[in-house]
Amino acid sequence: MKNKDAASEIERLREELRRHERLYYVDHRPEITDYEFDQMMRHLVELEWEHPELQTADSPSVRVGGEPIKEFETVVHDPPMLSIDNVYSYEELREWLARVERGLGRSDIELEAELKIDGVSIDLLYVDGRLTRGATRGDGVRGDDVTSNIVTVRSLPLRIDPEFPVLEVRGEIYIDKSDFARLNEQMEEEGQPPLANPRNAAAGSLRLKDPKQSAARRLRAFIYQVVRAGDRRVDSQTSAYAILERLGFPANPVRTLCTTRSELEAFIDGWKDRRHELGFDIDGIVVKVDRREHQMELGATSKAPRWAVAFKYPPEAARTVIREIFPQVGRTGAITPVARFDPVLVAGSTIQRATLHNYEEVARKDVRVGDTVLVEKGGDVIPKVTQVLYEERPADSVPVAIPVVCPVCSEPIHRFEGEVAVRCINAGCPAIVRESLLHFASRKAMNIDGLGEKLVDALIARGMVTDFTSLYELERDRVAALDRMGDLSAVKLLDQIERSKTNDLARLVFALGIRFVGERGAKLLADRFESLDRLGSATFDDLVAVPEIGPKVADAILFWFSLPANRERIARLGKLGVRPQIVRTRLGDELSGKTFVVTGTLERFSRDEIQRLIERHGGKASSSVSSRTSFVVAGEDAGSKLEKAKTLGVPVISEGELLAMIGE
Repeated sequence: MKNKDAASEIERLREELRRHERLYYVDHRPEITDYEFDQMMRHLVELEWEHPELQTADSPSVRVGGEPIKEFETVVHDPPMLSIDNVYSYEELREWLARVERGLGRSDIELEAELKIDGVSIDLLYVDGRLTRGATRGDGVRGDDVTSNIVTVRSLPLRIDPEFPVLEVRGEIYIDKSDFARLNEQMEEEGQPPLANPRNAAAGSLRLKDPKQSAARRLRAFIYQVVRAGDRRVDSQTSAYAILERLGFPANPVRTLCTTRSELEAFIDGWKDRRHELGFDIDGIVVKVDRREHQMELGATSKAPRWAVAFKYPPEAARTVIREIFPQVGRTGAITPVARFDPVLVAGSTIQRATLHNYEEVARKDVRVGDTVLVEKGGDVIPKVTQVLYEERPADSVPVAIPVVCPVCSEPIHRFEGEVAVRCINAGCPAIVRESLLHFASRKAMNIDGLGEKLVDALIARGMVTDFTSLYELERDRVAALDRMGDLSAVKLLDQIERSKTNDLARLVFALGIRFVGERGAKLLADRFESLDRLGSATFDDLVAVPEIGPKVADAILFWFSLPANRERIARLGKLGVRPQIVRTRLGDELSGKTFVVTGTLERFSRDEIQRLIERHGGKASSSVSSRTSFVVAGEDAGSKLEKAKTLGVPVISEGELLAMIGE
């Protein structure tokens, strides 16, 4: 076929395939069979192979998957991908709605409600109408670039009408129930363990290194948010959906606009039982304030928007019998009682153990071995014992005793003042060492793939590791000699450990296992101090000056760095070549330590944009005025917040004055 004729036929096939993909995955009214579609796709692939100069990045042929990915690049989300707070009852939902009404000073608020798809959050970027990047949520600030896998999701358009030079949208990737069942059958046939639930399957599929494998998983998507649409301002969630559907995105199939609380509760009630009729999993209903101006007025906390909430349906419960309650030692030495019970199916997966949190809780609920109990999954994720059926208790049952020595090292245990947990305080306890190593290597910490429980147990048993620094001293020959390892596995593990030396500083701070320092705190500390040495030299005042770091966390950090053994570990990491990187999400520190409230209509920036600018220059953006507010940035038509600032004597500045503070 001549080049001109081939180009014409290739373009015709692409347009037809795009049309049929939308008919099948978005409009749900296919015109041709799967076989006919596959034959058309095969013809396109053959023509593109014969004419490689005609291949394009947005061709439907990329759906079949490209070359394997060596590494996932990091994407910084701006604005961050926040999570949504949950409520579990109408009472909690009404409390949320009352807070919204107080925040807006009105009760006539339109609420948009939609199904809460149980999937994995994604962010998509289109430039000049072409999909250029797809990223996972990650920790909300940093995600993974999974574009090679995203393009295999046939419900997502690779090309849209370029009416917006830049379009950024967010949504959910999921696997429907029938495809999940098919996938598990296939895995069992191949001798692999089945996946726990569709959400885990979707998350794992997005992180497969081979896009061809990801394509075979038949991932699907719903898009629900327009983050930016060129210079156009999207004034409501309803308007956002109108844009998404016009451009050919798969939108949430069930949603409604409510003007009264009774309408909202009727919608939630209506889908409680009907959810099982859907071809995909949902775990509740998302409720959003519809108007964008109202969303901006309400603002957000560091974790979640105040203008949205997820009503979670009650998790499914199952009866079972507790056969054992045993103590488990965590990485901080906390000894946790764990119940082992007869295996039971709950919310799509089989469970046979659940934490009982602490011995005070065990005594309060009077949980005993032999009890018949109800087991649920908190938020459909974490197994928990929710009720003891005392009337079915065996006559010979006895209360659970609090241990007096560590079940692993036999050293006496300790309870710190003000804490309910009992702890082993022997830093050399094998259980503490084990859990610390597993935490250090975990995906959200140093992400050392392959360093799982069995391998850590083997390394400890052979005396090859004593703490996390000794991971960087492992020798290939000794690792290869371990059971089920071999030379190739040893090389892969040591490559992972070597690569971790240049991880983000925030990952390393989190990996250290300092009490009360989670992922969010680790990022804040890394952004402020920029090295372990500076963090270790920080004073109490330095630490509490960091947003969201309170006295309790500051004391824990000071205590951790005060221990000679920990200071020695930090020094050893440096000698062993651990050089953490700084991932900057800020542009400067000009506004450090200052809290701003933005109100009214500004000239150059939207309120969202100016709040983001404040945070990227070290300041904190708040939605409410208080005596602790440093400045109120007021535009035209500023209302009650401006009046409150004047009453409290809070300085009021203009947009221009704020920009002058940061040198613009």
